[in-house]
Amino acid sequence: MTPLQSAPLSDIVLTIGGMALATYSSRAAGLALMSRMQVSGRMERFMKAIPASILAAIVAPSALSSGPADALATAATALTAWKLGNLHVAMAVGVGCALGLRALLG
Repeated sequence: MTPLQSAPLSDIVLTIGGMALATYSSRAAGLALMSRMQVSGRMERFMKAIPASILAAIVAPSALSSGPADALATAATALTAWKLGNLHVAMAVGVGCALGLRALLG
């Protein structure tokens, strides 16, 4: 039996509600703080780089530890997104590469 199956429903609801409240509070506090600050060009460039940095930090460990097929597929996806700027095409290329390379490389 997993911990989720043994937990009462009220505990699960309270946990999800608490996580939602924490997420909302941190976002609202960030918006309130940034609305009162003068944002320099350097800070704006920093803020625009955050989403890509977070995505790379999440994807890279998984892609590099999953084997060569997934690492190559991730590289092909990133290169396609960078060159074409079309995320739908990049995702299709990534899925196609992953399927093909897994079949070839095992």
